[in-house]
Amino acid sequence: MENIYLTIALAPLVGAIIAGFFGSMLGRTATHTITILGVLVSTVLALVVFNHHVLEQGAVFNQNLYTWMQIGSLNVSVGFLVDNLTSVMLVVVSFVSLMVHIYTVGYMHDDDGYTKFFSYISLFTFSMFMLVMSNNFMQLFFGWEAVGLVSYLLIGFWHHKESA
Repeated sequence: MENIYLTIALAPLVGAIIAGFFGSMLGRTATHTITILGVLVSTVLALVVFNHHVLEQGAVFNQNLYTWMQIGSLNVSVGFLVDNLTSVMLVVVSFVSLMVHIYTVGYMHDDDGYTKFFSYISLFTFSMFMLVMSNNFMQLFFGWEAVGLVSYLLIGFWHHKESA
């Protein structure tokens, strides 16, 4: 199951990186296809996790992936905590994000920043997953700050337009 949790979080990040760095070379169709597939994979796996934890009464999963820093007795690690509430939130976040990604294909069809916007919303999804699945306050804080930063980028996306 550990790989499923990691894939849920990393699939939108991979889509965001590809869209951000290679979107202009790949083109619009490939960019939105890659980012939508990343979120679709996360949504399907979130449903699997929901089935395991909520419907089948699976155990709480708490795994530290690695230690980020250790200062004396303070140990700051990066990992995942998945329980019933987390499972529900994973389904909600991934499904809403999938719908936003699909809607954005039509909404942004003539915009010059098409690939950049898809990169931003995929990065937002990754940040939400890190926030929801965090197993310590430091990771929760960084997830929260990442959500805030990407929200700022999305809100100010059309900063160059006078109407904005």
